[in-house]
Amino acid sequence: MNWYEKLNKYFPVEEMKSREHMEMLLKEKGDVYRKDESENHVLMYAEFDSFIFIDYVWVSTKTRGQGIGHQLIEKLKAKGKPIILEVEPVDYDDTDTEKRLRFYQKEGFEHAQSIGYSRRSLATNELNHMEILYWSPEHEPEESIYEKMKEMYENIHTYKDKELYGKSYQPVEEVLTLDDDRDMGDILSALEEPEKAK
Repeated sequence: MNWYEKLNKYFPVEEMKSREHMEMLLKEKGDVYRKDESENHVLMYAEFDSFIFIDYVWVSTKTRGQGIGHQLIEKLKAKGKPIILEVEPVDYDDTDTEKRLRFYQKEGFEHAQSIGYSRRSLATNELNHMEILYWSPEHEPEESIYEKMKEMYENIHTYKDKELYGKSYQPVEEVLTLDDDRDMGDILSALEEPEKAK
């Protein structure tokens, strides 16, 4: 299996970019969009001047729990910039979502509770709600994370979307919102509750 097949098998269709999109980003935005891969992992990320966005991380099932994910995150943290990523809210029918959130919680990521993120999938036409996690060496305010997410969305997610998919993603102001009163609890602290109950 090549790197794209590994990602495509693991991530839901509504979260996947097309292979053509990712290859175009690697070729035409190679100064920003990067791939780090081995037999046991694939990491796709964008490194901007002031932050890093993790697009996809895949670690093979046979090597999970061996610290590969931790090493990849440490390598990115060493660059000294905030790291941002999108995650699905926890779905207790899909144990992977909870494991993923626990992993990022352990790595020191925080939930950007004031940032709303809903994007219509061009593959399924369904509205996909995601949450934003971030790690910041300077403990940046969420407003700053929001501005970085907007920059990433316009430069990576919607790059040549009309050309690639025959239609465009929604404009950034429809997809991302910043609201301090957003009715969203911390998805990471919510993870701890079942543990305490044991």
